[in-house]
Amino acid sequence: SPKNPFFPPKLLPPEQRMVLVACGPFTPSDSVAFEPLSDLLEVVARDRPDVCVLFGPFLDAKHEQVESCQLLSPFSDVFHLCLRTIIEGTRSAGSQLVLVPSLRDVSHDFVYPQPPFPFPDLPKEDKARVLLVPEPCTLDID
Repeated sequence: SPKNPFFPPKLLPPEQRMVLVACGPFTPSDSVAFEPLSDLLEVVARDRPDVCVLFGPFLDAKHEQVESCQLLSPFSDVFHLCLRTIIEGTRSAGSQLVLVPSLRDVSHDFVYPQPPFPFPDLPKEDKARVLLVPEPCTLDID
């Protein structure tokens, strides 16, 4: 059988890992309150997964308040508040956090392939556990 050149065989069996995967949007359709995101962060705090992979959209271009320009803050401010909420909300669980953009993220490049989210003010204590990846990407967990 042909060998897979991308993934070398593991010599030791991997440890069991808990991976939580969630897809946006993380707001209800009638407001930009992030209640679904808050519920998700409670699950992360309770279950303490090793890895959380979150797919956008984080601020959905198809949200009615975005489409009708009813937001009181710029898109980038709402988006950064959302990212800060996610990063701070997963800090105590110690989960490795992977953030994947969506073509419907209103504050990000809607080209394909998508570059990772820019987040230059990522807190220093979170840089080792927060991974901003492009879409598409390949993740090797463990």
